[in-house]
Amino acid sequence: MVDWALAAQTGALLVRGGPQVPREEAEAAVTDLRELTMEAEGHVRQLTNLGLDLPLLPGEVVDRPGWVRSAAAGLDALTGRALPQQGGPFGPILAGGAGVQTGLVLAFLASRVLGQYDPFGGPDREGRLLLVAPNVVAAERAMDVPGHDFRLWVCLHECTHRLQFTAVTWLRDYFADEVERLVSGLAGGGSDSLADLVGRLPEAIKQGPKLNLAELLQSPKERAVFDRLLALSTLLEGHADFVMDAVGPRVVPSVDTIRARFTARRKGGGVFDRLLRALLGVDAKIRQYEEGAKFTKHVVDAVGMEGFNAVWRSPNTLPSRAEIADPAAWVRRLHG
Repeated sequence: MVDWALAAQTGALLVRGGPQVPREEAEAAVTDLRELTMEAEGHVRQLTNLGLDLPLLPGEVVDRPGWVRSAAAGLDALTGRALPQQGGPFGPILAGGAGVQTGLVLAFLASRVLGQYDPFGGPDREGRLLLVAPNVVAAERAMDVPGHDFRLWVCLHECTHRLQFTAVTWLRDYFADEVERLVSGLAGGGSDSLADLVGRLPEAIKQGPKLNLAELLQSPKERAVFDRLLALSTLLEGHADFVMDAVGPRVVPSVDTIRARFTARRKGGGVFDRLLRALLGVDAKIRQYEEGAKFTKHVVDAVGMEGFNAVWRSPNTLPSRAEIADPAAWVRRLHG
């Protein structure tokens, strides 16, 4: 349904260039980022007790087109099992149109992503930690913060994601299976009739802005999968944000300034930029950081890091969407 090769070509062609940086400064930033991933992951392991026996590996530093190509390949690997191939004479045309649209989205995001751990990326699809050097440099300049401190702070977040998927051995397959269930249902068109959708309108009116259009159109089965995925992604993002700030004061001298300016920057942008972020779900992603970090902090404060690490025991110990909003309920379920 999506021509991922065309998506990668389109996004790489349309993405804006990064900031103008002298060659020596650019090379220093690339070297710094690559080496800091190993230092950062060491700090994360000490705090979380995750992956203590795993090898410390450097990250990969890419430019914006490189991120686009990697993101397209990772999405292809993640959704390839679930998305049906378009048959008939119009199949390639439809897939190409979807590829161009996806490329446009990737081009927009490529100028904003600082780093990413793709558990399905790389030549063997075993995971790939990427840092987008021009975006990191642009952000540290815009916020006027120390470059080395900011790079280490970013690496703390991304290395937490890498540990989540490498130290928790079942998580990668669980995530892929849940995505396949959701995408298969959506691609299959679902089984709900117009009467089913109308029947869910009272709930939508009652919940108001808490329920978006995508959730309204989902069948109850799809909604259950969506809720599990939303809770998981909120946990992963919030956990990474909590870790970067918990480690930060010990190893990042300017962490308080960085966090304050970075939080303000997340909410900034012009009207058009904010509209695009809302349409693409970027603002929802920001809320995930905040909600997930609150959940993590509450649990760690209540039962300590080892108590929090019970979330990684199995899919059954992951918090539900309701428990993300009510972390005390998760604590009672696991530790009560």
